[in-house]
Amino acid sequence: MNENELVEFAEYLYEDARARTDSPVGTRFNGAFIDVFREYLVEDGVLEDIESCYCRKQVGRSTAEVYGYALNDGGSVLDIVTAEHGWKAQKINKADVQRALRRAQIFVEKCRKGLHLEMDETDQAYSMAQSIYEAWTGIDRVRIFLFTDAQLTVESMPPGETEGLRCTYELWDIVRLHRLASSGRREEETVIELASPLPCLSAPGDPDFECLLTVLPGRLLAELYKEHGGRLLQRNVRAYLQARGKVNKGISETVRQEPGRFLAYNNGVSATVTSADTMVTPEGIVALTRLVDLQIVNGGQTTASLHHMMQKGEDLSQVRVPAKITVIRQEMLDELVPNISRFANSQNAIKEADLQANSHYHRRLQALSRSVWAPAPEGSTRQTRWYYERVRGQYQVDLGALERQAEKARFTREHPLAKKFGKTDVAKYDLTYRGRPHDVCLGAEKCFRVWTTDVVDSFEGSLDAGHFKEVVAKRILFEHTRKIIQKMSLGGYLGQTTAYAVALLVDRCSNQIDLDGIWRAQALPQWIDDLVPELAVDIVRPLLVTAPGSGNVTEWCKKSQCWDAVRSVDWAPRT
Repeated sequence: MNENELVEFAEYLYEDARARTDSPVGTRFNGAFIDVFREYLVEDGVLEDIESCYCRKQVGRSTAEVYGYALNDGGSVLDIVTAEHGWKAQKINKADVQRALRRAQIFVEKCRKGLHLEMDETDQAYSMAQSIYEAWTGIDRVRIFLFTDAQLTVESMPPGETEGLRCTYELWDIVRLHRLASSGRREEETVIELASPLPCLSAPGDPDFECLLTVLPGRLLAELYKEHGGRLLQRNVRAYLQARGKVNKGISETVRQEPGRFLAYNNGVSATVTSADTMVTPEGIVALTRLVDLQIVNGGQTTASLHHMMQKGEDLSQVRVPAKITVIRQEMLDELVPNISRFANSQNAIKEADLQANSHYHRRLQALSRSVWAPAPEGSTRQTRWYYERVRGQYQVDLGALERQAEKARFTREHPLAKKFGKTDVAKYDLTYRGRPHDVCLGAEKCFRVWTTDVVDSFEGSLDAGHFKEVVAKRILFEHTRKIIQKMSLGGYLGQTTAYAVALLVDRCSNQIDLDGIWRAQALPQWIDDLVPELAVDIVRPLLVTAPGSGNVTEWCKKSQCWDAVRSVDWAPRT
């Protein structure tokens, strides 16, 4: 990776962020910069989601500063994001990194002590500070992420402690993000060092793979999921869907009543790795010591259920889980893993659509996006295309493949960054339009999985230019509404407010919303522009922020009951 590549990528990130906002600096740009990073890391499984929310405050002689947050894993993990941008691939040293992380840690400490009580309720960061304060008793781990377009001279920071909780640091600089964006892999490699070697039996396969049979302690499996989350399930769509927080009843009963028989009753897990290190014990037993790129391709429900039970304080010390670990050469992953997941022993049938989430529909949408021209703005003859990014980083790859500057300039004129969108975006826009804002609030990746399972098949037979135009029209409806609400500076929960406002608008005005008209105008009609402020401020947001029992607003927005409450409101647009 040469220096020019990094500089070009840093400029691309800047332009992508700038295209999402009206301003190249300030709070809105800060949020857009976080969103650019977030999309890579959510798809990679590093994050469930992050709500961008910038806050900088003087605390005595120190400064508290954060760019966003999320309460993930059922509220037990607090994710905090801070950033350093504008470096354009220049190097920054360890001291700069420490200062940025410390500013974020100070913010967490202040929230724990009631920072929101010192803030005006109209402050954009008020709801963030309040949410952290109210959720604190359920938090058992803090993760602080640093997003930067600089090159870091330090690769990692040792874990620490904040307000009595374990605090870990994730550093994402331009080098690491570029490696992820250009690797062509779905997730960054994970390396697991086993503190206690696991005895195993080796069963040689053909030249492309080897199988290792072992028994995993239940607590180890649960802790691996706690540490790495959805990244362990990225190559198994169905397993990822099953990991939404529900505990399988049979697993629960076995753990509580007969934990010693779990090994006999449970089918276990099937997993893949790209490499595995072993050792021979003094007793002559082969044992696993290290796993690289562990992916659970069958048994996601077992894994997630054990994790959730551990979080609730259940004793997993006697639980043992049978495991088949297949060591597969990197270049054979995409060929072998779907078949392993397809044929692995399972209690429920796996649909082909689960294994081909990005197949026919997404390839067709990509083809349409390269051929359909958007109408030119009024008073202009210049037309552009909406670029559908089926594969992460595809836009940049296509742009980088052009050698001459004139060709690059033509590409960006025809495919402006502001008109780039991806598959998780399509799911968000469509589910919102269908009146499912609570599913949208699950987060980008989970929302996409729900949409893939429930909706995509219904499009078969209608994948034409008209369908593509409807997708774009729904995008315009969602994103323009979001911009209107963002300019109102209501505080946090921008994404949730947007999803519910658009869903309610469609619910009450479906006969008046003309998607074809929105496509032709490439903008919203004035009557929608005029309705959004009232809808967001007076109707939707008050219902979202008053969660029952003073509960967590983010979690409340994910529930169908929240949509029921919003949908039952006595509101109709003025005629």
